[in-house]
Amino acid sequence: MPYPPPPRTPSGPRRRSLLASAAGAALLMGCSADPDSGEGGDTPSATERARARAAEDGAGLLERYDAVLAVHPVLAERLRPLRAAVAAHTEAFGGATGAKAPSATASKSPSAAASKSPSAPSRPAVPATEKAALADLAAAERGLADRRAKALLDVPGELARLMASVAAAGAAHAYLLTEGAK
Repeated sequence: MPYPPPPRTPSGPRRRSLLASAAGAALLMGCSADPDSGEGGDTPSATERARARAAEDGAGLLERYDAVLAVHPVLAERLRPLRAAVAAHTEAFGGATGAKAPSATASKSPSAAASKSPSAPSRPAVPATEKAALADLAAAERGLADRRAKALLDVPGELARLMASVAAAGAAHAYLLTEGAK
């Protein structure tokens, strides 16, 4: 007695697997699209707003460093590398770094630094002691690092990676500022 012929199975992929593959490919393309192309579901304007906010925050932190350096020029050697890193981060977000940091040979008295130019834009308030000024800078670095760490969840790809990196650097700066004061 001969065996019956095997049931006919279609060769190649089935319709369901093709549809699932197409849907999966579309999802992958949406997730890996260039963040600046506008194809990833996130609008370029939201990305640009996040980038501009990060640059603005970096410029504000630079102003804090400059204010501390103007009032406490003795800290220049210690703060100059941290300020340079903040300036580089600000530029990476597309911000301008403004004026250069005051030199170590700038006026050594806080009153002379404060009265240099009355028409200049107001600088952030700087504590009178060096230790308090360092603690204030550390708090500013820590706060900005925390805000950037939260904000990176809402931005796409490359900008999120940049924000994560800069937030980690800010946390390291805060640690260096607080540990060195001890």
